[in-house]
Amino acid sequence: MRIISRALNLLAQWANLLLVKTKLLPDNPIAQFNLNPELPTFYVARLNSRADLAALDAICKKLGLPRATKPQNLAGSDIERFIGLQNPTPLFAKVAKPSNALTTGKAIFTALNSEPNTQAQIIPVTILWGRNPGKEKPGIGTLFSHSLTPSWLRKFFVVLLSGRDNLVRFSQPIELNQLINDKSDVTELPHKLVRVARVHFRRQKLAATGPKLPSREQLFSSLLAAPAIKKAIADEAKSKGLTYEEARLNAQDLLDEIAANYSDAMVRVADRVLTWLWTKLYNGIEVKYAQRVHQLADKGHEIIYVPCHRSHMDYLLLTYVIYHQGLVPPHIAAGVNLNFFPAGGIFRRSGAFFIRRSFAGNKLYSAVFKEYLSQLFIKGYSVKFYTEGGRSRTGRLLPPKTGMLAMTLQSMLRGIDRPISIVPVYIGYEHVMEINTYLKELAGNHKKNESIFAVFKAIKNLKNYGRGYLNFGEPIHVNQYLNEHQSNWRDAIHPTDIQKPQWLNTQVAELADKVMTNINSAAALNAINLLATILLSNSQFALSKRKLLEQLSFYLTLQRDAKYNEQVTVPEETAEQLLSHALKLNKLDVLADELGEIIAIKDKERTLFNYYRNNIVHLFAVPSVIAQQLFNRFSVSVEECHKLFEILYPLFAKEWFLTSMSKDYIAQILTCFAQQGLIKFDGQIAHVIKDNNALAQLEMLGKVSQLTLERYAITSSLIFRKQGITRKALESETDVIANRLGTLHGIKSPEFFDKKVLVAFISSLKEQGFIEIDKQQCIQAQKKLEGLQYHLNELLPASISQSIQDTM
Repeated sequence: MRIISRALNLLAQWANLLLVKTKLLPDNPIAQFNLNPELPTFYVARLNSRADLAALDAICKKLGLPRATKPQNLAGSDIERFIGLQNPTPLFAKVAKPSNALTTGKAIFTALNSEPNTQAQIIPVTILWGRNPGKEKPGIGTLFSHSLTPSWLRKFFVVLLSGRDNLVRFSQPIELNQLINDKSDVTELPHKLVRVARVHFRRQKLAATGPKLPSREQLFSSLLAAPAIKKAIADEAKSKGLTYEEARLNAQDLLDEIAANYSDAMVRVADRVLTWLWTKLYNGIEVKYAQRVHQLADKGHEIIYVPCHRSHMDYLLLTYVIYHQGLVPPHIAAGVNLNFFPAGGIFRRSGAFFIRRSFAGNKLYSAVFKEYLSQLFIKGYSVKFYTEGGRSRTGRLLPPKTGMLAMTLQSMLRGIDRPISIVPVYIGYEHVMEINTYLKELAGNHKKNESIFAVFKAIKNLKNYGRGYLNFGEPIHVNQYLNEHQSNWRDAIHPTDIQKPQWLNTQVAELADKVMTNINSAAALNAINLLATILLSNSQFALSKRKLLEQLSFYLTLQRDAKYNEQVTVPEETAEQLLSHALKLNKLDVLADELGEIIAIKDKERTLFNYYRNNIVHLFAVPSVIAQQLFNRFSVSVEECHKLFEILYPLFAKEWFLTSMSKDYIAQILTCFAQQGLIKFDGQIAHVIKDNNALAQLEMLGKVSQLTLERYAITSSLIFRKQGITRKALESETDVIANRLGTLHGIKSPEFFDKKVLVAFISSLKEQGFIEIDKQQCIQAQKKLEGLQYHLNELLPASISQSIQDTM
């Protein structure tokens, strides 16, 4: 019998070598989970399968971990390292025999109990052949149908058909000491180990494949039977003079327009296409903080991804990254403008569901969409949506639209039993495909509708776009958030009759701001946005290579030693390496003369570079203002810096979705300046070292926030001098002044002409008490505004302040 078993294991190993391609997660489990290859090691998996054992053994050999196929000697006993919780179903039977999991577990704990000083590690390993979630109500079973415990014959076909899509994921070793300490009776420990492992693997499978899929007909039938939709259908029939069946058909058509039609086969095809696409487009995609999402999945959370929206590539990039993290791709809320042939069908089968820009006046559509979204959460599908609504045309985060968040919270009031967590996601690029289109739209051109011709044009123009960056921000646990901010929220829970509680709008607005704040707190610095920040601060958009590298090194040091937030990611490369990489992207000119090389932004890229700078300008907001203050006055006390930011920081925080400023942030910035030889301290007063190099570095850093301060100065001056100005008149006159500054001083930036930026700033001025808006919607300056103007005039160059005053 033992000979047969060895022969079958050998056969499985050969099959694994020939037929199987395994994706390992995480890439380095030894480092991530602090595994010790020298310790006695056991592996617990869901299925006691020779194919699973062979796949795991090949990975262990590659990693240098103890081999899964060989026994482990523990306290003088040889114990099998591989523990399968369930045996495969026999070929001609319905029920499998019990596995050896309890017996092996008992042997392990007995050995550890006999030698208390002995340490061991039991590592859960999830092994999935393909990522097909299966069907809720499968038809007649076949040899190829989905099964958690396939017979050896079915497993043969699973390996044959899905062997190239095998996923092996290591998890944190089970805390044996905690299990032993919690249980005084050793005989109970194997049972607890098995229970913990079963829950873990159930969650792992759900995280990787998602819940079982209903047929589209089953889904529609269950949704149309929901009380909220039945009531909406009846109201629709009554208001429009239709029969109930006619109104029901309308609701079904709306469902057909909205609902995704997820297909694992389509996702696999898309994965191969996107792998080719990213190789063609980018030099690499850098992903940070993915462990945050894995931890949520491990705990069984409902995950909602909320990324910033820079480009149509966001849809593809985030889904691709999530899939390659071994997690199920989310259902994606996509604008109905993307539902065009043939892209709409592809997106829909990849998990996209389509949403109209407005629900206004269409109660049936609103009811159908809300019920569909609630069902996604109830069934356990992860979801992704963009709270900004549309793509940013300036590179800044847009003010959030709260509709999807409101519907998410209302879905919670259905009594979902799983905790819900929002994962903010920062996405950045060294080149945004649509950037030229964005500038045309800001200049007044109409937005063009998406079409298949635009897709072909984009494919035709594929080229090297540098690197992509994706950082998962700090998750927001919505249940915990509501417990802290609205302790009575559970009183509104009802499985069918959901009313809109009075507190909903307030909590949604605050939650939306927190999401945006967490996105900007996880920003990624890269070669292009750093160089844009430096070169745009020089009047000719050029700098000698030596000075450029000095300033770039300074900025890297500043962002490492005095970070706005610890989650901000800073490139590991040197200034020289970053510049070398950026030059390959064909955005910069290298000019040479007798004195050396000069790096300049290409003429056609000058306005575009504002977009990239705006991705990270919030990270330099406070250092820039302090640098400008030092450059203008040569000495500043720490107290004066704090007083200045008591006025400015609330405006910055509202504009850039910043967290509260830490008490020692200003001190960290000044300390960094001192370490870089730019200033020296005399007690609590910082003095500029009057050296040309130090002054030049401070001046360049000071100019980073200059455009923002100019916008503030233009708007506040107009409000102050033209009491009772309307918002429309204010928009018109700020455009005129911005154009004049562009002519006189070469100042051009997309945000100067973005009405959303102005509206947000007016709102911020009102919140901070600088202005009041009367019943006629006229803006009235308050006395406090005079203090803001004083500080702005002090920080801005005299020539620009004078130009602004001359226009009044």
